[in-house]
Amino acid sequence: MNFIKIILIAIGLVLAAMLAFSVIGIVYSALWYLFLLGIVAVGGAVGYKLLVKDKESMRLEDNTPITIAEMKDADRALEEYKRKYLPK
Repeated sequence: MNFIKIILIAIGLVLAAMLAFSVIGIVYSALWYLFLLGIVAVGGAVGYKLLVKDKESMRLEDNTPITIAEMKDADRALEEYKRKYLPK
């Protein structure tokens, strides 16, 4: 009877060790993916800061709305450009 208890305890310890190693592996891989995601996020933020130097031009509130008169002028200018530069 004692021999069976020793074998069952050994099997339980092996299974507990395997479970512990699997949990450690899952935690390690989750931390690794978070680390890689952080590197990508930092790279994206730095790239955005380098590419967008003038934040004032990105704001939409300061732009004036286009009036219909300006659109007619744009149509007239487009027709002039078509006449001048496009071959017939």
